[in-house]
Amino acid sequence: MKVMIVDDHTVVRKGLVFYLNTIEDMEIVGEANNGEEALQKLKTVQPDLILMDLFMPKLNGMEATNQIKTLYPHVKILVLSSFSDKDHVIPALQAGADGYQLKDIDPEQLVETMRAVLNGENKLHDKVTKFVLNRIATPMSEEEQAIELLTKREREVLVEIASGYSNKEIADRLGITEKTVKTHLSHVFSKLHVSDRTQAALFAVKHSLL
Repeated sequence: MKVMIVDDHTVVRKGLVFYLNTIEDMEIVGEANNGEEALQKLKTVQPDLILMDLFMPKLNGMEATNQIKTLYPHVKILVLSSFSDKDHVIPALQAGADGYQLKDIDPEQLVETMRAVLNGENKLHDKVTKFVLNRIATPMSEEEQAIELLTKREREVLVEIASGYSNKEIADRLGITEKTVKTHLSHVFSKLHVSDRTQAALFAVKHSLL
């Protein structure tokens, strides 16, 4: 199994590399500390499976998973995260992740999970299975699905819009540039299927995002 590890925590990433290199039938073909770097490396390496962290700079794990699955649908992605709540689990699976495990998983169990995912099984940690079952029992509306696609920063920008702040004020409040605010706005409008700030603000109020 050819494996790529994507995690911005060097100690975690190197620890996984060290351990997995001791497994006879596994080969580490790439490392990346964010989703953007992973996409660049995928142009030259061909992993069978990617171990993906969620919170990383530049391009987070959910966005990276979505893009990788679009460009390389044959590559399996196993999320390895510290978070087990539905606000992380559901968006990751919606982005196309083939499995979701927590970082406190036993190393031997991780290897078993990786092999199962490569064989086409969707493996979830016991702590996150209930969220998936609840979601199946109560399907989301299209608008709820759209909200789930928003990144944490996009949600923050949406809340600021609904609060009546200008792009410059949002930039100052969030510590980012106006250009970045405009980029996030573009993504928000696209994901929510709205055409302007007023519609976006009404959407936020309707779904109690403030």
